Amino acid sequence: MNTQDILVVGAGVIGCSVAFHLAKLGAARVTVIDRGQIGSGTTAQSSGLLRTHYSVPENVALARASWAVFTNFADYLGDEEASAGVVACGYLAAASAGDRAVALQTVLERQQSMGIEARVIDRQEAAERLPIARFDDAALIGFEPEAGFADAWMVASGFARVARRLGVRFLEGVAAEGLLREGNRVVGVRTSRGELHAGTVISTQNIWACEIERWTGIRIPLVAERHRVLALQGPEAYTQQMPVFKDLLSAHMLYCRSYGGVQMLVGDGISGERLAEPDNQPGEISMDDVVAIGEAVADRFPSYSQAELASSWTGVYDVTPDWNPVLEASSDLPGLVMAFGFSGHGFKLSPAIGKLLAQTALGLPTEHRLQPYSLERFRGGRLLTGLYGAGAVS
Repeated sequence: MNTQDILVVGAGVIGCSVAFHLAKLGAARVTVIDRGQIGSGTTAQSSGLLRTHYSVPENVALARASWAVFTNFADYLGDEEASAGVVACGYLAAASAGDRAVALQTVLERQQSMGIEARVIDRQEAAERLPIARFDDAALIGFEPEAGFADAWMVASGFARVARRLGVRFLEGVAAEGLLREGNRVVGVRTSRGELHAGTVISTQNIWACEIERWTGIRIPLVAERHRVLALQGPEAYTQQMPVFKDLLSAHMLYCRSYGGVQMLVGDGISGERLAEPDNQPGEISMDDVVAIGEAVADRFPSYSQAELASSWTGVYDVTPDWNPVLEASSDLPGLVMAFGFSGHGFKLSPAIGKLLAQTALGLPTEHRLQPYSLERFRGGRLLTGLYGAGAVS
């Protein structure tokens, strides 16, 4: 039981997706370990947004493939009880004149060139779709109907349930403490419950991927950032028929969506509180921060100047210098496949990335290219920085 073909470290939504796809592709003796429980870490903190709106073309392709899975989740898993909790309300983004409007126009054109239904809309249509917001200062507004939000924990648990049914073993409460090596090759993981040997180790450790640097000396360009999320109760309901909104006009680059069919869930898309060590425990949100975000919301949603704070929490991003992930079979350490630095994109891309990593680990042809997401890009200065600059839009 302590020797397996493939060992996955991390049972968040990415790790569970990897496990499912490994099993579907015929992998035998697959084990997943997690220091906590399935989907209990940063996955449980996700705001669950789904979109193909990216300025990095590789992200668009992964997001489009993932959207097809989310909206057909039960059939894809072969489990009639599975649900991703998708609310397909669309995604609306508005930008002021200047660089952000140019970026938004470019993104919409790229989406269209890839066969995605995305288009420029006028202020009147925007107001009809999101009547609680104002758009008088928007120079450009874009809309994509095949977008919305879903439930990250439901997705992770759905992947895990079917993976178990297909023979994958999950060990919860088991922390990785080091890599086992024979020469330069990774042959397993030292855990809090002893050694687990494997032909291939797939690290989906999220913010804890920085431990790889301590274990191996390989530079892992990753920081953990805590981001704030508020649920606001306003005098006008933010219904589930209203689209997810990206406010590219605001300094905070706010995202907003319906929460519970009435409230507004709102968070920011800029750098958050940098943590000295990995920690996904809930953090405090200061009243100054609540006021700052509340003022930005009220500027876009006038009636929300009278909103009340219904609840708040924090979520932690694993952030790379260009706010895009590293996905690779390590050239420095054969036997190790790494996936980290999702920078807020992990849930959106999780089905496609899970399949991509499973194909890589099994030596199969991949449906999407790994090369743009290599660790080498940071060493060579070939960053995947999006047109909007550093931040969670990419």
